[in-house]
Amino acid sequence: MNIKDLKSRYRNERLAARDHLPADMRTEYSLLMADHGGDAFDFEPGTIISGFLPIRSEADIRPLMARLKARGARLCLPVVQDRMTIVFRELVTGAELVDTGFGTRGPGPEAAVLDPEILLVPLSAFDARGNRIGYGAGHYDRAITRLLQKGREPRLIGIAFDCQEVSEVPTEPHDVRLQAILTESGFRTF
Repeated sequence: MNIKDLKSRYRNERLAARDHLPADMRTEYSLLMADHGGDAFDFEPGTIISGFLPIRSEADIRPLMARLKARGARLCLPVVQDRMTIVFRELVTGAELVDTGFGTRGPGPEAAVLDPEILLVPLSAFDARGNRIGYGAGHYDRAITRLLQKGREPRLIGIAFDCQEVSEVPTEPHDVRLQAILTESGFRTF
């Protein structure tokens, strides 16, 4: 089996496991993530942190984002443009959220576009070395590459449930490792 096929298999298996978690359990686990992650990593007030609004059976990190904002973070959300490119638009209190594609909502085009210093990254599978498998479209890989090309070095923190861990994620040259993972069991650095 080649790397692409193996990644696809892991993606499908781990997303099915995540989908199998009852909604009330996902809510409970998401609140545990806010408890574990709210104070787990250091950043200066004004640091730009990209979160995300949940789609499908993803963890709901809005409680975590609220904790980070209370600590002084400047929040933004990913918005897919032209079906290939993610930009990160500032999320401010009271701003209207609009449909941004792929079943999610985010700040509209009038919101400031920011370069996040910390990215909370959704994923389908991860391993104990910080390797991740995304959803297969490469949006985050391209966004991270663009940030690196601009001289930025964003800290990448994966967001997943424990059931999404696999023994080993096969890697390719373009894959970028996470620095940490946050699950319902806690915050782990790599």
